[in-house]
Amino acid sequence: MPNWLSGYFDRNLQGLAPIFLRLLLAYEFGEAGLEKLHGENWFADLSFPFPFSILPTDFSWTLATGIEIIAPIALILGFMTRFFSAALMVLTVVAIAAVHWPAEWHTLAELWKGYAITDQGYGNYKLPLVYLFMLGSLMLSGSGGLAIDNGLKQRTAD
Repeated sequence: MPNWLSGYFDRNLQGLAPIFLRLLLAYEFGEAGLEKLHGENWFADLSFPFPFSILPTDFSWTLATGIEIIAPIALILGFMTRFFSAALMVLTVVAIAAVHWPAEWHTLAELWKGYAITDQGYGNYKLPLVYLFMLGSLMLSGSGGLAIDNGLKQRTAD
């Protein structure tokens, strides 16, 4: 029975696996985008890594908000999944560097304290790092079976 079930999943359902990552990431980034859309720009107090440090903070705020609104819609639809996953990965790396990374650390033990969900004075890069790995998985695997990307790929193959 387990071999039959495993074979069934391999033949019929394996391409559906990315939908779970797409939906979860779409929710998380969409929520952040809507919060920015309806909130005030708090980027002025941050120091961004180069080359983002040369952009005006209003532009950075608008860019981050736009990506966090558009990319989740694309992820839900499975449209340009690899591109939008890569865009969200860049956004996440910048967020880790500017917001979630500890301001100061001297040892790996101190840095490891920042691997947390809440900031207790050591940073809080755990959740963004998890998102980064999830986005990396989508970027490498693609959108899966239930996706516009899949339909476009089949259409161009014909």
